[in-house]
Amino acid sequence: MLQKIAKIAVFLAIVGCTSAAVCTGPTVKSTSFTTTDGKIVSQIAFIAEFTLKCSNNAEKVALFAEVDGKISPVSRVGDNQYQISWSEDLKKASSGDHQVNLYDEEGYAAYRKAQRSGESTANVKPLTKLSVYHPGTYKGAWIKSELLATILISGAAYLAFSTRNKLIN
Repeated sequence: MLQKIAKIAVFLAIVGCTSAAVCTGPTVKSTSFTTTDGKIVSQIAFIAEFTLKCSNNAEKVALFAEVDGKISPVSRVGDNQYQISWSEDLKKASSGDHQVNLYDEEGYAAYRKAQRSGESTANVKPLTKLSVYHPGTYKGAWIKSELLATILISGAAYLAFSTRNKLIN
């Protein structure tokens, strides 16, 4: 009996040490990057790096990000520094601001519970939000340079031959 209690105590101590801190009063400072050259890629990459500061000085907060209904874990890259990345198909990626909802473990559990029960996830309040701006994707010039050069050379040749014929006649 004593061994069972000791095992339970050790288990609870391990779980207590590994659980992440709870963040209250979060403030976020972020920078973001998106790929913009659609001529060489088939998917647009979105990357957001941010610093999370909590009013209760919590550190090593486990975070999850929700973008367009898809949820994924957030990577911790330093002291209170995090990174989230995702990609979208070139044809579906829209320009403008993309909202990222950040959830802690408790918020993530509530979000997943709402998904499983078929309820609206809009009722689950995120820990905080951040915005990733995508300026748009360059898909190439409207007119290819080779076509434009051919049209200009053809026009110049026509003008030269018609002027020559007027002078000779």
